[in-house]
Parts: sequence; C-alpha cells; structure tokens
Amino acid sequence: MLYPELFKQLEAVRWNMDRDIPWDQFDASRLSEEQAQTIKMNAITEWAALPATEMFLRDNRDDSDFSAFMSVWFFEEQKHSLVLMEYLRRFRPDLVPTEEELHEVRFEFDPAPALETLMLHFCGEIRLNHWYRRAAEWHTEPVIKAIYETLARDEARHGGAYLRYMKRAIGRFGDEAKAAFAKVGVLMASARRTAQALHPTNLHVNAKLFPRDTVQSRLPNPEWLERWLDQQIKFDAVWETKVVERILHNMSLLMERSFQSVQELNRFRKELSARLAAAGRAEGGAPQPA
Repeated sequence: MLYPELFKQLEAVRWNMDRDIPWDQFDASRLSEEQAQTIKMNAITEWAALPATEMFLRDNRDDSDFSAFMSVWFFEEQKHSLVLMEYLRRFRPDLVPTEEELHEVRFEFDPAPALETLMLHFCGEIRLNHWYRRAAEWHTEPVIKAIYETLARDEARHGGAYLRYMKRAIGRFGDEAKAAFAKVGVLMASARRTAQALHPTNLHVNAKLFPRDTVQSRLPNPEWLERWLDQQIKFDAVWETKVVERILHNMSLLMERSFQSVQELNRFRKELSARLAAAGRAEGGAPQPA
C-alpha cells in the first residue's frame, strides 16, 4: 500500500494556517480590487475538490489504498479553499463566498475510466502548480503572495503522489495503463492548440447538465479564468511550455522512454493502441479504439 507512506510524507510538511501564513504582514495598499475578486473565484474553484473526491471514491471502489489517500488529498485541497476564504474574511469580508456559491460547484461528475481520470488530475496538479506560482508573482500584497506560494508547493506534492499511483497502475495493468496515461497526456500537453484552459475544472463532466457542467461554468463569473490567465497573471507561451515540459518529463520517467515533444508521446500512444488491438484480436476480442 502507498497510503501509509504518502500520509507520513505529506504530514511531515503540512503547513498550519495560523502559524505559517504571515497574516501580520498584510498591506491593504497593495491589494487591488481585481486581485481581490480573483481570490474569491479561486476559493470557489478549490471547493470543487468536494465533488472530485466523490467521483474518485465512486470510480475507485475496488481500490481501497487510493481511496484512503483521498482522505489526505481532500483535506489539503479543501484547506486551500479555506485559507483563501480566511484571507477574504480578514481583509475583504464583502467578498467571502456564500454557502450557496460554494454549493453551486458541487454537482455529480459522470463516471469515467479510473486510469484516465488519474492521469487527468496528475496533469491538473502540474498545471495548477504553475498557475499558482505565476499568481504569486502577479499579486502585490505580501500575504496573498505567500498563500499562493504555499498552495503551489502542495499541488506539486499532490502531483508526486498521483505519479506513485500511476507507476503502481503500470505494474498492475501494463500497456492498458500506459495507453490511458499517454492518451490523456497528449490531450493535456496540447493546450496551445485549444481555445480553453486544459484543467479538470474547465472540462465538461456531466452530459445532462451541459453546458453548465464544468466547475468554471458554475462560478459567479464563469469567464474569470480566461481573463485571469491571459490578462492578469499572463500565463503565456513561456509558462505553458514549462507545463508541457513537466508532463513530458514525467511521462518519460513513467514509461522509461524519452519524449521530447507531444508528437513523440502521441506516436507512442498509437504504438500502444496498435499493440492492444493486436492482443485483442489474438484473444478473439474486439479491437481496441485508437
């Protein structure tokens, strides 16, 4: 089991909201209105760890180890929402999200393949780590800068934990796991080709609720994310390249094969699909989709 070791590792570096956030350094003159509004939107977005956890527990009922790890991930992600709300409670109480606004992002996600969902959230942690690092640079108020730096480190550690479960999955499921990870890796490393930010909170997850079936679509300001990325924190091509490089680096480690580009990863994905299809034919089963 991975859960006991991961619990100890994350427990050893867990930060305390009262002691480790420099609340006494707050400088009201360095917090703009637009910055404060983005903190509210991020607080609500982080609350979506609740429905994500419900999804993980539902779709991993046969995996008690990973489900137990969700207790740590869920606690730390909800703490992210809480510390952002605490910041607003102290310094901009008029912007504290209401319970109704928070509850709006708790909705059911459609069932999805567990391996693909694992990879999706692994990539999401990498992307969020970079978003928060950039947000810390953009903000000018010292306390919120420190908070975003703290959250970024958490997201990096969560990505590392997901990577451990992905490595375990390859040991158990072989090419099936590799194919699932490569498929989602190609998607999540291709953000420059899409009109929207590729993160779990911005993907459609409930067909019956479409188009209000993304976390971002259910926020008080559904358009805030694109503006935050493009105009405020300026998450440009340089930063996007850093995300892609981290995804490819980790895929290289995981697959024990070097990927220098998304195109190379996609060729590997096609190799895996062909191999699985051939195996399916050999066993008299239906070919696997490419």
